[in-house]
Amino acid sequence: MSDIIQLLPDHVANQIAAGEVVQRPASVVKELLENVIDAGATNITLLLKDAGKTLIQVIDDGKGMSATDARMCFERHATSKIKKAEDLFNLCTKGFRGEALASIAAIAHVELKTKQENEELGTSIKIEGSKVISQDFVSTSKGTSIAVKNLFYNIPARRNFLKSDTVETRHSIDEFQRVALAHPTISFLMHHNNNEVYHLKGGNLRKRIVAVFGSKMNEKLVPISEHTDILTIEGFVAKPEFSKRKRGEQFFFVNDRFIKSSYLNHAVVNAFDGLLEYGAHPSYFLYLTVPANTIDINIHPTKTEIKFDNEKALYAMLRATVKHSLGQYNVAPVLDFNRDSNLDTSYHLNKNAVNGSVPKITVDPDFNPFREAKQKEISFPYKREQNTQSWESLYTSTGFSDEGNQSELFEHQQESKTQKTFQIQRKYVMSLIKSGVVLIHQSLAHQRILYEEFLESITVKEANSQQLLFPVKISFSSQEIEMIYTIKTELENAGFSFDEFTKDSVTIKGIPVSVTESKITIILEELLNDMNLEVPDASFSHFDVMAKSFAKTLCIKTGTQLSEKEQESLVNNLFSCKEPSISPFGKATFKTLTLNEIDNLFNS
Repeated sequence: MSDIIQLLPDHVANQIAAGEVVQRPASVVKELLENVIDAGATNITLLLKDAGKTLIQVIDDGKGMSATDARMCFERHATSKIKKAEDLFNLCTKGFRGEALASIAAIAHVELKTKQENEELGTSIKIEGSKVISQDFVSTSKGTSIAVKNLFYNIPARRNFLKSDTVETRHSIDEFQRVALAHPTISFLMHHNNNEVYHLKGGNLRKRIVAVFGSKMNEKLVPISEHTDILTIEGFVAKPEFSKRKRGEQFFFVNDRFIKSSYLNHAVVNAFDGLLEYGAHPSYFLYLTVPANTIDINIHPTKTEIKFDNEKALYAMLRATVKHSLGQYNVAPVLDFNRDSNLDTSYHLNKNAVNGSVPKITVDPDFNPFREAKQKEISFPYKREQNTQSWESLYTSTGFSDEGNQSELFEHQQESKTQKTFQIQRKYVMSLIKSGVVLIHQSLAHQRILYEEFLESITVKEANSQQLLFPVKISFSSQEIEMIYTIKTELENAGFSFDEFTKDSVTIKGIPVSVTESKITIILEELLNDMNLEVPDASFSHFDVMAKSFAKTLCIKTGTQLSEKEQESLVNNLFSCKEPSISPFGKATFKTLTLNEIDNLFNS
């Protein structure tokens, strides 16, 4: 029997490895930016075309590479970060596997230009599908420029699995934000299709957060600071009143590396206990610094999960620190009769501060609340004469001569009403039918009604718009502004009217008739969150998502008391819909209970 096991060629092995390293264009953005950070760059430029499918280019002013290193970096398991296995537990760099560039070069056209500071000429390398096309000496600036073109050109199946440009751009922006927030002192510039998305100048952490998420974020932030032997916590949390229904602005950084941890997230949410609405999620930007030998980051291919040595201690410290900051800045109300007064002061209280004078309290000693107040008599200059002799005659002829006619007047107006709908626990509406009863979920039913109304107004007929007396200016991040601008036409068809677009705000001067001014921000935020989902790139997809989002936001919520007329209107409108049985999200809107089924409940 012949041997059947054989070694894979390098280009095949690299393509297989690319399936783990490069899932989408955002994965390339992440790997390239991390390499740039490790190279000591201070100015970084990211260029994207067609959401990264056509071009992903990263330009930096780092230390660069020699001609040999430029060729070696595209080999498998070639890295300068580690030399032995023990180095994995003392990592201070972003990358360490040495598979990123080899995997990227296997599935794309890569062009690399690099030059070290003390060299006169740099090196240019072109690679297509793991094959080196050319290597020359070129005149270039200090640092490295790497361009990844035509991603997945030799794997059409992988390219077909990519989502729409909107979705892929969002993923790339997410990776860019994570790197930019982890390194606030570095300047970043991002362009997509020759449009500037971010221009972030180096500064402190607060300025970086405000630059990424908009100027309105500055007033929401509460600083966090705690230093211990095993853990250092810096960063910010948002005030409870600015919490959101969707998760998004939640960032954990451990040793300047973005991570995801449901365990630590639970600690932060627990610190907000009693301050958040049901279903709301707090925003936070927390930077944890721990000794490198106490964590293990080599447990997941994406390097976003970390194993800590002592998670329970970190949990307790993080929860206590966040809770203390909320109380320190009077965000959390304090009502504790056994409270230690020393805990009400700041950690860094100035002891040399001048004590202010105690205000004096003045009391009226003659005040008596039980003393009866004398009513002052009002004097008039003259007194009208009372003449009541003739006025009684005015009402003598107003009585009915026949009392029977008076009773007959109202007999024909009295109608017997029978209630056909009943509300149960402010959640369900029960309607009587000939064969039994219908139990309707009021919130899901109203979603179906609003969904069809909005869809008809957006696609079939022109939606009515009401002009606002005072235009409303809403702040968004640059990413959200770009998404709103892409669906501007669809929103105008729905009834919105825009006045001005800036880098961090949108001015709205008109809204649909069924939308109130107080819900504009909620509707747009929910719409953006729904747009971030994996939506197929179809011609009607935006309209459908908008109609679903509007219906979900404006529908009757559970716990709302409905009058009898509102109940009947809900039932009639539901059964006049094209598909009354299911909600826009595929849930049943009503259930029918026949008389036989009711009888079986008692006869069984």
